[in-house]
Amino acid sequence: MGITLFLMSQKGLAVLNAVIENKFTEIIDKVVVGTDKNVVNDFSKNIVQLCEKEKLSYCYRLDDYTVNTEFSIAISWRWLINLPKNKKLIVLHDSLLPKYRGFAPLVNALKNGEKFIGVTALYASKEYDRGDIIKQQKIEILYPIKIEQAILKVSALYQEIVVDLFKDLNNNKTLDPKSQDNSEATYSLWLDEQDYKIDWTKEASYIERFVNATGFPYKGAKSVLNGEWVTIVSVKQIEDVYVENRDVGKTIFLREGKPVVVCGRGLLIIQEAKYNKNNKSIFPLKSFRNRFL
Repeated sequence: MGITLFLMSQKGLAVLNAVIENKFTEIIDKVVVGTDKNVVNDFSKNIVQLCEKEKLSYCYRLDDYTVNTEFSIAISWRWLINLPKNKKLIVLHDSLLPKYRGFAPLVNALKNGEKFIGVTALYASKEYDRGDIIKQQKIEILYPIKIEQAILKVSALYQEIVVDLFKDLNNNKTLDPKSQDNSEATYSLWLDEQDYKIDWTKEASYIERFVNATGFPYKGAKSVLNGEWVTIVSVKQIEDVYVENRDVGKTIFLREGKPVVVCGRGLLIIQEAKYNKNNKSIFPLKSFRNRFL
């Protein structure tokens, strides 16, 4: 029994570490490594270094390779994997399917303030994320929470699920998948540059979750200050006041030199932000009157 792994991201690295720690290296036939320029760190170098350390066979996604195993497992994989009909592909997805089918499910779940986040292992299907569910794990979270923290929590669930799969497959245990309830399905859309821009007409609670959900390893929440793009790294809700003719994005107070910004509902203090052009802090601000667009 051999298993092919398709790995990318911090979650892929975490899974590989767990498989090695549980002494399943002999079962790994090959590791296919993905790279992604749309994130700050795709962890591909770390995955390759670990493969070399453990003397595991590996290749990159764009290399010529052959899948020799009956089962393959894909972690954080964004591309189509074409396998013969006699091969089985198990995909791990960052949501409690059938909710948040599609792209960037963890980011969107955090934006929406979901009480639980989780991971689903399912068989790959022609239409994305509609395959039968093999295993599922969830964890309760408290807000505020940054995406980097959420990824660590989800990575632990990935490790647990994949190690269970390795045990089951190594022991020739028959997997017992369950079909999804399509009437309960929701979909999560892909992200592009426009999706990182803050909409100050939203409630302060949503914008705080938005900033935290789009931070490292993603590109960060963006806004325009005095004609220059800035990345908002950290914000915090503070008590609202009644604002006549509520003009969102304007600074209403300065607290210890940090601007308090009017939102569609509520107020946010910007604790950390930097100019995109030089990565330098926007603080100290040159004037009190600032509008974030």
